[in-house]
Amino acid sequence: MVVIEAPSQAPADTRRVSAAVAAAGLSSFALLYAPQPVLPQLAAAFRLDPGTASLAIGVATASLAVAVLPLAWLAGLVGRRRVILWSVLVSAVVGLLLPLAPSFPVLLVMRGVQGVAIAGFAGVAAAYLADQLGTSRLAGAVGAMIAGNSVGGMMGRLGAGFVAEPLGWHGALLVVAGVALVCALFTVVALPRQDVHPTEEEARPVREAPVAGEPRRRPGLFVPFAVGALAMGSFVALYNAAGFRLAAPPLSLTPAAASLVFLAYAMGTASSAAAGRLAARLGRTTALAAALILTVLGSVLTVHGSLPVIALGFAVLTAGFFAAHAIANAWVTAAASPEARGRAAGGYTLCYYLGSGAGGTAGSIVYGQAGWTWLIVLTSAWLLPATAAVLVSHRSGRRAVRKTAPCAA
Repeated sequence: MVVIEAPSQAPADTRRVSAAVAAAGLSSFALLYAPQPVLPQLAAAFRLDPGTASLAIGVATASLAVAVLPLAWLAGLVGRRRVILWSVLVSAVVGLLLPLAPSFPVLLVMRGVQGVAIAGFAGVAAAYLADQLGTSRLAGAVGAMIAGNSVGGMMGRLGAGFVAEPLGWHGALLVVAGVALVCALFTVVALPRQDVHPTEEEARPVREAPVAGEPRRRPGLFVPFAVGALAMGSFVALYNAAGFRLAAPPLSLTPAAASLVFLAYAMGTASSAAAGRLAARLGRTTALAAALILTVLGSVLTVHGSLPVIALGFAVLTAGFFAAHAIANAWVTAAASPEARGRAAGGYTLCYYLGSGAGGTAGSIVYGQAGWTWLIVLTSAWLLPATAAVLVSHRSGRRAVRKTAPCAA
């Protein structure tokens, strides 16, 4: 099968693009999930239950989901670079204003605005990387981008958790926003000024590299979209409730100690960066199914009452989730034609963050009403069907290849 690949940039330009996009991801995801470790403090300050407090995450991710497709369309008109720059700057400024919110409803409105701003980066970044680097290195580039996103998510959560005890949730959110603004300014300076839009003469056809175990005929986008929604919903639900569980008896951890659970994101950074190599070795569908099963196994470990086992469970499920996300995201972007790449990436991001908003809020409600064990039952009920869908799509693709093989010959 023949695909069109944009001319690759010089190594120095590649490093510059990667550094700028990584800084934008760090800023965006530090801001998006900064309230997560201080949800118990927000609940106490505004007299909320866990489900209502989790709206500080759910509203931002839901507004991101709603805005991602319009902004992806806008980026096609005004340029992806411009949308990314406005995204990181506006979201950082809103982050600086967030601690001034006089009430929880006002805070939610501001979080909604921030989510819309972050959508500019989240919905455009993968397509921007494809424009700049070409499709042959897309899986590795997307994996590296998601690794940077996970670093941002980890740093934002850890920073907010450690600062919350001496400075309260106001100071915690302010510190994260200050760091995010520095990263945003770096992106403004470092991001190349022109998107790559290769003409037909500049583009060159290349043979698509075969992936072991992957059918020639590309399956539809339904499966990676579903994986994005269900996996992200499960992941956010578990981390939304983690702070409440770790702060409650018998563990009774302080906010700073409870925030150490976000060190598990280091596993996600490593696994997402390695996801491209894993998919090349095992085949995309096999690697994706294995990553989802790993996420389920890790979540089951967290049911144990021992703190070290809980920490291990979060490390395992985080590694599994980020690997699954990287593979599914690259699947969508690589399967789309160059002219539809932005829309496909936007569609994946839409499903991903709809899952985050709906799943995170639903999971927090289940935890508040029924406890941690039933939350694990709920998330497993989302992840296992997603795994089955991946395996079914693989078998369907193999049958399609067998049927078309005589014609191809």
